[in-house]
Amino acid sequence: MQDQVLAAGWRTPIHTALLVMADGTTIEGFGFGAPGKAVGEVCFNTAMTGYQEILTDPSYAGQIVTFTFPHIGNVGVNDEDVETVEFERVFGARGVIVQAPVTAPSNFRAQKGLDAWLKARGMIGLYGVDTRALTALIREKGMPNAVIAYALDGKFDLEALKAEAAGWPGIDGMDLVPGVTAAQSYGWSETTWRLGEGFGVQPAPRFKVVALDFGVKRNILRLLAEAGCAVKVVPATTGAEEILAEKPDGVFLSNGPGDPAETGKYAVPTIQKILEARIPTFGICLGHQMMALAVGAQTTKMHQGHHGANHPVQDFTTHKVEIVSMNHGFAVDAASLPANAVETHKSLFDGSNCGIALTDRPAFSVQHHPEASPGPQDSHYLFARFVEMMEKHKAA
Repeated sequence: MQDQVLAAGWRTPIHTALLVMADGTTIEGFGFGAPGKAVGEVCFNTAMTGYQEILTDPSYAGQIVTFTFPHIGNVGVNDEDVETVEFERVFGARGVIVQAPVTAPSNFRAQKGLDAWLKARGMIGLYGVDTRALTALIREKGMPNAVIAYALDGKFDLEALKAEAAGWPGIDGMDLVPGVTAAQSYGWSETTWRLGEGFGVQPAPRFKVVALDFGVKRNILRLLAEAGCAVKVVPATTGAEEILAEKPDGVFLSNGPGDPAETGKYAVPTIQKILEARIPTFGICLGHQMMALAVGAQTTKMHQGHHGANHPVQDFTTHKVEIVSMNHGFAVDAASLPANAVETHKSLFDGSNCGIALTDRPAFSVQHHPEASPGPQDSHYLFARFVEMMEKHKAA
């Protein structure tokens, strides 16, 4: 047998996928999912579970996600774990990088394998990469702009890919919300998932909430409904007059992708009018950054961002440390907060701001994702805090 192998010669595997960075650095691997190419910002995510929720989170628009956990895809995918609200619109991450080959799914909830699912969504995958080394590179040099490419025959125009990566302007200064926000307003009443029951419906909502959609996740809307809210989701460009005409008990500012300063050019004036009307307001992620901008604070681009489901955050209002889910590449500059904005949460990784509350009106926001999906549920209480705020406002 050994003689036959030697006679036939060794066959070197053909690399069918590349990650080409703006500085020309090229990483070879093997493709899965949809052949093609896409340009984006490369980040790393430290979550060990929830890859489907991560890849369909609209906040990842414009990004290529590297998973630090090596075994991705082993529980397959299903329709229930998609975080994009509109199934017919495919957005979220532009590509995915993993260490190990994707195996056949082994989970009772799986409806198909990750490879087939990525193909159907037109998303490019790259495996066979030393993701620890790539993560270390990002930590050292920051999140690079890059092209991820997959060709079945392994043939690439490397110089063209390098030029495309170098020519992409990057997320800093880019408004990505128009590509992920709702095309039109819609109502939401679906509640959270339970084993053996699936998703429920809120039969008797006590509060009316208008959600300004910058790229909202399904589980945020489910938890609002679970908390007793009838939710109306409106596009990101909806004006304050239209929102206030709904006579909401509260306004929610959603998560989303891109540079908050760019989105703020049209969203901040709307939020300022809502705050002036003293409507209880709750923001998450990009919504947190939008609220901070609306009261005069500033945001900055982060070196490597926060992406994962294991981030420690301290809540100064409860004096507790929570483990939370995060996904952001920009942060509120705590030093720029005005006197009426109190810092309520802070990252214990790097000290960056993770929450504010206004002292002169009923409004608060957090940088992390209390709805998790994926991630721990330490911060679910924030939805109850929003409800309590609306209750006090209605009673006043």
